[in-house]
Amino acid sequence: MANIPNSITQLFSIDYPIVQAGMVWTSGWKLASAVSNAGALGLIGSGSMYPDVLRQHIRKCKGATAKPFGVNIPLLYPDIDKHIQIVIDEGVKIVFTSAGNPKTWTPVLKQHGITVAHVVSSSTFAQKAEAAGCDAVVAEGFEAGGHNGREETTTMVLIPLVREAVKIPVLAAGGIASGRQMLAAMILGADGVQIGSRFVCSHEASNHIKFKEAVINSREGDTMLSMKKLAPVRLLKNNFFETIKEAEARGAAKDELAAILGHGRAKKGMLEGDLEDGELEIGEVSALINDIKPAAGIVREIWNDFNAALNNPLSH
Repeated sequence: MANIPNSITQLFSIDYPIVQAGMVWTSGWKLASAVSNAGALGLIGSGSMYPDVLRQHIRKCKGATAKPFGVNIPLLYPDIDKHIQIVIDEGVKIVFTSAGNPKTWTPVLKQHGITVAHVVSSSTFAQKAEAAGCDAVVAEGFEAGGHNGREETTTMVLIPLVREAVKIPVLAAGGIASGRQMLAAMILGADGVQIGSRFVCSHEASNHIKFKEAVINSREGDTMLSMKKLAPVRLLKNNFFETIKEAEARGAAKDELAAILGHGRAKKGMLEGDLEDGELEIGEVSALINDIKPAAGIVREIWNDFNAALNNPLSH
Protein backbone atom coordinates (compact mmCIF):
# COMPACT_ATOMS: atom_id res chain seq x y z
CA MET A 1 0.00 0.00 0.00
CA ALA A 2 1.76 3.13 -1.22
CA ASN A 3 1.24 6.15 0.99
CA ILE A 4 -0.11 9.52 -0.08
CA PRO A 5 1.68 12.70 0.98
CA ASN A 6 -0.81 15.48 1.71
CA SER A 7 -1.59 18.01 4.43
CA ILE A 8 -3.08 15.39 6.77
CA THR A 9 -0.36 12.77 6.44
CA GLN A 10 2.26 15.50 6.92
CA LEU A 11 0.47 17.11 9.87
CA PHE A 12 0.22 13.84 11.80
CA SER A 13 3.28 12.03 10.33
CA ILE A 14 1.19 9.08 9.13
CA ASP A 15 1.13 7.04 5.91
CA TYR A 16 -2.57 7.29 5.01
CA PRO A 17 -4.99 10.21 5.53
CA ILE A 18 -7.26 8.06 7.69
CA VAL A 19 -8.07 8.77 11.34
CA GLN A 20 -9.86 6.31 13.62
CA ALA A 21 -12.34 8.26 15.74
CA GLY A 22 -11.95 8.35 19.50
CA MET A 23 -15.23 6.74 20.57
CA VAL A 24 -16.52 6.11 24.10
CA TRP A 25 -16.37 2.49 25.31
CA THR A 26 -14.73 1.51 22.02
CA SER A 27 -11.41 3.26 21.39
CA GLY A 28 -8.93 2.07 23.98
CA TRP A 29 -5.20 1.57 23.59
CA LYS A 30 -5.57 -1.73 21.75
CA LEU A 31 -7.58 -0.20 18.91
CA ALA A 32 -5.59 3.04 18.75
CA SER A 33 -2.22 1.27 18.62
CA ALA A 34 -3.41 -1.27 16.03
CA VAL A 35 -4.65 1.50 13.73
CA SER A 36 -1.47 3.52 14.17
CA ASN A 37 0.70 0.47 13.51
CA ALA A 38 -1.24 0.00 10.25
CA GLY A 39 -0.20 3.46 9.04
CA ALA A 40 -3.31 5.49 9.92
CA LEU A 41 -3.87 7.59 13.06
CA GLY A 42 -5.38 5.87 16.07
CA LEU A 43 -7.16 7.87 18.77
CA ILE A 44 -7.89 6.92 22.37
CA GLY A 45 -11.44 7.95 23.29
CA SER A 46 -11.13 9.59 26.71
CA GLY A 47 -14.80 10.53 27.12
CA SER A 48 -15.62 7.31 28.97
CA MET A 49 -12.41 7.20 31.03
CA TYR A 50 -11.56 8.42 34.51
CA PRO A 51 -8.27 10.36 34.53
CA ASP A 52 -6.21 7.49 35.97
CA VAL A 53 -7.68 5.12 33.36
CA LEU A 54 -6.76 7.52 30.57
CA ARG A 55 -3.18 7.65 31.85
CA GLN A 56 -2.99 3.85 31.80
CA HIS A 57 -4.30 3.70 28.22
CA ILE A 58 -1.80 6.31 27.03
CA ARG A 59 1.10 4.42 28.60
CA LYS A 60 -0.06 1.08 27.20
CA CYS A 61 -0.49 2.65 23.76
CA LYS A 62 3.04 4.05 23.88
CA GLY A 63 4.25 0.56 24.71
CA ALA A 64 2.31 -0.99 21.82
CA THR A 65 3.27 1.39 19.01
CA ALA A 66 6.16 3.63 18.03
CA LYS A 67 3.88 5.37 15.54
CA PRO A 68 1.94 8.61 16.20
CA PHE A 69 -1.35 8.31 18.05
CA GLY A 70 -3.66 10.81 19.72
CA VAL A 71 -6.35 11.30 22.33
CA ASN A 72 -9.90 12.52 21.73
CA ILE A 73 -11.11 14.80 24.55
CA PRO A 74 -14.74 15.95 24.75
CA LEU A 75 -14.48 19.47 26.13
CA LEU A 76 -17.64 19.01 28.21
CA TYR A 77 -15.97 16.24 30.23
CA PRO A 78 -16.39 17.02 33.98
CA ASP A 79 -12.67 16.62 34.79
CA ILE A 80 -11.43 18.22 31.58
CA ASP A 81 -8.53 19.97 33.34
CA LYS A 82 -7.25 16.62 34.60
CA HIS A 83 -7.44 15.05 31.14
CA ILE A 84 -5.61 18.00 29.61
CA GLN A 85 -2.88 17.79 32.24
CA ILE A 86 -2.48 14.04 31.70
CA VAL A 87 -1.96 14.34 27.92
CA ILE A 88 0.60 17.08 28.60
CA ASP A 89 2.39 15.08 31.32
CA GLU A 90 2.43 11.90 29.22
CA GLY A 91 3.84 13.66 26.16
CA VAL A 92 0.87 13.03 23.85
CA LYS A 93 1.54 14.93 20.62
CA ILE A 94 -1.94 14.91 19.03
CA VAL A 95 -5.29 15.84 20.59
CA PHE A 96 -8.71 15.88 18.94
CA THR A 97 -11.25 17.98 20.84
CA SER A 98 -15.03 17.95 20.50
CA ALA A 99 -18.27 19.05 22.16
CA GLY A 100 -17.22 22.44 23.42
CA ASN A 101 -15.49 25.75 22.73
CA PRO A 102 -11.98 25.23 21.27
CA LYS A 103 -10.86 28.66 22.50
CA THR A 104 -10.75 27.37 26.07
CA TRP A 105 -8.02 24.72 25.82
CA THR A 106 -6.40 24.95 22.37
CA PRO A 107 -3.88 27.67 23.42
CA VAL A 108 -2.83 25.58 26.43
CA LEU A 109 -2.29 22.47 24.29
CA LYS A 110 -0.43 24.45 21.61
CA GLN A 111 1.90 25.90 24.25
CA HIS A 112 3.06 22.34 24.90
CA GLY A 113 3.68 21.54 21.25
CA ILE A 114 0.51 19.50 20.80
CA THR A 115 -1.20 19.35 17.40
CA VAL A 116 -4.92 20.08 17.84
CA ALA A 117 -7.88 19.13 15.65
CA HIS A 118 -11.45 20.06 16.58
CA VAL A 119 -14.70 18.35 15.54
CA VAL A 120 -17.31 20.71 14.05
CA SER A 121 -20.80 20.39 12.59
CA SER A 122 -20.95 23.69 10.70
CA SER A 123 -18.76 26.08 8.73
CA THR A 124 -19.26 28.73 11.43
CA PHE A 125 -17.82 26.43 14.09
CA ALA A 126 -14.99 25.52 11.70
CA GLN A 127 -14.03 29.19 11.43
CA LYS A 128 -14.12 29.52 15.22
CA ALA A 129 -11.83 26.50 15.54
CA GLU A 130 -9.40 27.99 13.03
CA ALA A 131 -9.47 31.34 14.88
CA ALA A 132 -8.77 29.49 18.15
CA GLY A 133 -5.55 28.13 16.67
CA CYS A 134 -6.58 24.59 15.77
CA ASP A 135 -4.34 22.87 13.22
CA ALA A 136 -7.21 21.02 11.52
CA VAL A 137 -10.96 20.52 11.75
CA VAL A 138 -13.12 17.43 11.48
CA ALA A 139 -16.27 18.26 9.52
CA GLU A 140 -18.74 15.74 10.92
CA GLY A 141 -22.04 15.35 9.10
CA PHE A 142 -25.48 14.38 10.31
CA GLU A 143 -24.92 10.72 9.34
CA ALA A 144 -22.36 10.23 12.11
CA GLY A 145 -22.82 8.05 15.15
CA GLY A 146 -22.64 9.27 18.72
CA HIS A 147 -23.12 12.94 19.49
CA ASN A 148 -24.11 15.02 16.52
CA GLY A 149 -24.84 18.54 15.32
CA ARG A 150 -28.27 20.08 15.80
CA GLU A 151 -28.09 21.57 12.30
CA GLU A 152 -28.57 18.15 10.67
CA THR A 153 -26.24 19.13 7.83
CA THR A 154 -25.20 16.04 5.88
CA THR A 155 -21.56 15.23 5.20
CA MET A 156 -21.92 15.76 1.46
CA VAL A 157 -23.11 19.34 2.04
CA LEU A 158 -20.90 20.10 5.04
CA ILE A 159 -17.52 19.23 3.49
CA PRO A 160 -17.56 21.82 0.67
CA LEU A 161 -19.00 24.45 3.04
CA VAL A 162 -16.19 23.91 5.55
CA ARG A 163 -13.56 23.67 2.80
CA GLU A 164 -14.58 27.13 1.56
CA ALA A 165 -14.69 28.55 5.08
CA VAL A 166 -11.21 27.67 6.38
CA LYS A 167 -7.62 27.40 5.19
CA ILE A 168 -6.50 24.68 7.63
CA PRO A 169 -6.72 20.96 6.70
CA VAL A 170 -10.19 19.38 6.78
CA LEU A 171 -11.03 15.81 7.76
CA ALA A 172 -14.46 14.53 6.69
CA ALA A 173 -16.51 12.40 9.08
CA GLY A 174 -19.99 10.92 9.17
CA GLY A 175 -21.18 8.15 6.89
CA ILE A 176 -17.72 7.06 5.75
CA ALA A 177 -16.69 3.41 6.03
CA SER A 178 -15.15 2.55 2.65
CA GLY A 179 -12.43 3.78 0.35
CA ARG A 180 -14.97 4.80 -2.27
CA GLN A 181 -16.72 7.01 0.32
CA MET A 182 -13.32 8.36 1.34
CA LEU A 183 -12.59 9.31 -2.27
CA ALA A 184 -15.97 11.06 -2.55
CA ALA A 185 -15.19 13.08 0.58
CA MET A 186 -11.80 14.11 -0.77
CA ILE A 187 -13.25 15.10 -4.14
CA LEU A 188 -15.63 17.36 -2.21
CA GLY A 189 -12.67 19.09 -0.57
CA ALA A 190 -11.58 17.01 2.42
CA ASP A 191 -7.88 16.28 2.94
CA GLY A 192 -8.60 13.02 4.73
CA VAL A 193 -11.26 11.19 6.71
CA GLN A 194 -12.12 10.32 10.28
CA ILE A 195 -13.89 6.97 10.55
CA GLY A 196 -15.73 5.70 13.62
CA SER A 197 -18.45 3.14 12.99
CA ARG A 198 -16.31 0.85 10.82
CA PHE A 199 -13.77 0.50 13.62
CA VAL A 200 -16.53 -0.36 16.12
CA CYS A 201 -16.57 -3.71 14.30
CA SER A 202 -12.89 -4.46 14.76
CA HIS A 203 -11.41 -7.18 16.94
CA GLU A 204 -9.44 -4.61 18.94
CA ALA A 205 -12.42 -2.36 19.75
CA SER A 206 -13.26 -2.62 23.45
CA ASN A 207 -17.04 -2.63 23.03
CA HIS A 208 -19.11 -5.77 23.65
CA ILE A 209 -19.32 -8.46 20.97
CA LYS A 210 -23.14 -8.26 21.16
CA PHE A 211 -22.93 -4.58 20.15
CA LYS A 212 -20.58 -5.41 17.26
CA GLU A 213 -22.98 -8.12 16.08
CA ALA A 214 -25.93 -5.72 16.35
CA VAL A 215 -24.07 -3.27 14.11
CA ILE A 216 -23.26 -5.81 11.39
CA ASN A 217 -26.86 -7.08 11.51
CA SER A 218 -28.37 -3.59 11.26
CA ARG A 219 -30.07 -2.44 8.10
CA GLU A 220 -30.93 0.81 6.37
CA GLY A 221 -33.16 2.92 8.62
CA ASP A 222 -32.14 1.19 11.86
CA THR A 223 -30.53 4.34 13.32
CA MET A 224 -32.04 7.70 14.12
CA LEU A 225 -30.98 10.97 15.75
CA SER A 226 -32.41 11.28 19.24
CA MET A 227 -32.36 13.48 22.35
CA LYS A 228 -31.98 16.81 20.55
CA LYS A 229 -33.16 18.65 23.70
CA LEU A 230 -30.16 17.24 25.60
CA ALA A 231 -27.30 16.48 23.24
CA PRO A 232 -28.20 15.04 19.82
CA VAL A 233 -27.02 11.45 19.47
CA ARG A 234 -27.56 8.87 16.71
CA LEU A 235 -28.70 5.54 18.09
CA LEU A 236 -29.61 2.05 16.99
CA LYS A 237 -33.31 1.58 17.60
CA ASN A 238 -34.14 -0.52 20.69
CA ASN A 239 -36.31 -0.34 23.83
CA PHE A 240 -34.36 2.60 25.23
CA PHE A 241 -34.63 4.49 21.94
CA GLU A 242 -38.39 3.88 21.80
CA THR A 243 -38.81 5.12 25.38
CA ILE A 244 -36.99 8.35 24.54
CA LYS A 245 -38.92 8.70 21.28
CA GLU A 246 -42.26 8.37 23.09
CA ALA A 247 -41.22 10.94 25.69
CA GLU A 248 -40.08 13.38 23.01
CA ALA A 249 -43.32 12.90 21.06
CA ARG A 250 -45.39 14.05 24.04
CA GLY A 251 -43.10 17.03 24.62
CA ALA A 252 -41.10 15.84 27.62
CA ALA A 253 -38.86 18.50 29.13
CA LYS A 254 -35.08 18.23 29.35
CA ASP A 255 -35.23 17.15 33.00
CA GLU A 256 -37.48 14.18 32.23
CA LEU A 257 -35.33 13.12 29.28
CA ALA A 258 -32.22 13.37 31.44
CA ALA A 259 -33.90 11.22 34.08
CA ILE A 260 -34.77 8.55 31.49
CA LEU A 261 -31.19 8.63 30.20
CA GLY A 262 -29.79 8.34 33.71
CA HIS A 263 -26.13 7.49 34.25
CA GLY A 264 -24.06 4.85 32.51
CA ARG A 265 -26.59 4.20 29.75
CA ALA A 266 -23.94 4.13 26.99
CA LYS A 267 -21.71 1.86 29.08
CA LYS A 268 -24.66 -0.46 29.64
CA GLY A 269 -25.28 -0.77 25.93
CA MET A 270 -21.92 -0.59 24.20
CA LEU A 271 -19.55 -2.02 26.81
CA GLU A 272 -21.84 -4.43 28.70
CA GLY A 273 -23.92 -5.53 25.70
CA ASP A 274 -27.44 -4.73 26.90
CA LEU A 275 -29.03 -4.38 23.46
CA GLU A 276 -32.51 -3.49 24.75
CA ASP A 277 -32.05 -0.96 27.53
CA GLY A 278 -28.58 0.36 26.71
CA GLU A 279 -27.64 3.36 24.59
CA LEU A 280 -26.23 2.06 21.28
CA GLU A 281 -24.38 4.89 19.51
CA ILE A 282 -23.59 4.17 15.85
CA GLY A 283 -23.69 5.91 12.48
CA GLU A 284 -26.03 5.43 9.53
CA VAL A 285 -23.21 3.69 7.70
CA SER A 286 -23.73 0.67 9.96
CA ALA A 287 -26.06 -0.60 7.23
CA LEU A 288 -22.98 -1.07 5.02
CA ILE A 289 -20.86 -2.87 7.64
CA ASN A 290 -21.10 -6.64 7.36
CA ASP A 291 -18.15 -8.15 9.21
CA ILE A 292 -15.80 -7.93 12.18
CA LYS A 293 -12.10 -7.96 11.34
CA PRO A 294 -8.71 -6.78 12.66
CA ALA A 295 -8.17 -3.02 12.64
CA ALA A 296 -5.18 -3.38 10.33
CA GLY A 297 -7.37 -5.27 7.88
CA ILE A 298 -9.91 -2.44 7.96
CA VAL A 299 -7.23 0.16 7.20
CA ARG A 300 -5.91 -2.00 4.36
CA GLU A 301 -9.42 -2.59 2.98
CA ILE A 302 -10.27 1.12 3.01
CA TRP A 303 -6.99 2.11 1.39
CA ASN A 304 -7.16 -0.55 -1.31
CA ASP A 305 -10.78 0.39 -2.04
CA PHE A 306 -9.78 4.07 -2.21
CA ASN A 307 -7.05 3.35 -4.76
CA ALA A 308 -9.30 1.11 -6.84
CA ALA A 309 -11.96 3.83 -6.94
CA LEU A 310 -9.35 6.49 -7.71
CA ASN A 311 -8.05 4.50 -10.67
CA ASN A 312 -11.50 3.61 -11.97
CA PRO A 313 -14.11 5.88 -10.36
CA LEU A 314 -16.99 4.78 -12.59
CA SER A 315 -16.66 1.07 -11.84
CA HIS A 316 -19.00 -0.58 -9.32
